[in-house]
Amino acid sequence: MTNTTGQPAHTRLYARLVVSDGPRAIEFYRTALGAEEIERYTDPEGKIVHAMLRLGDGVIAVKDADASDRAPDSPGGSPVIMALHVSDADAVAEAMLRGGASVVYPVADQHFGQRAGRLADPFGHLWMISQTIEELTPQEIQQRTTELFG
Repeated sequence: MTNTTGQPAHTRLYARLVVSDGPRAIEFYRTALGAEEIERYTDPEGKIVHAMLRLGDGVIAVKDADASDRAPDSPGGSPVIMALHVSDADAVAEAMLRGGASVVYPVADQHFGQRAGRLADPFGHLWMISQTIEELTPQEIQQRTTELFG
């Protein structure tokens, strides 16, 4: 699937918020903004590796900080990672690289059923580019996440 410019179609865009206390952040967004938690995946220690929240017509993701993703209240932390779901992750990554982006994590098949990678644009913003390669249930994703981190 491509758009009118011949580029791979962008099917969903959302912000991934890296936080120092995922459960507390989710409760804050729920209480203060009326957010609805629609999915959550954790590592074996209970740290949130991905939680999706619906706010009206939009969504955001929340994840606990870790060695790869530091929260904005820690040195070198980034407050937001933009997550862009597309029809062809490799093509979008290549277009970003041609435009001056750099690879943080190369695009590769991931345990959660996505072909995904992370790039930094020329302005320092982080982008997670992904495409669905395997339809998985939330239970399958959690099982694979537990196995990966276990």
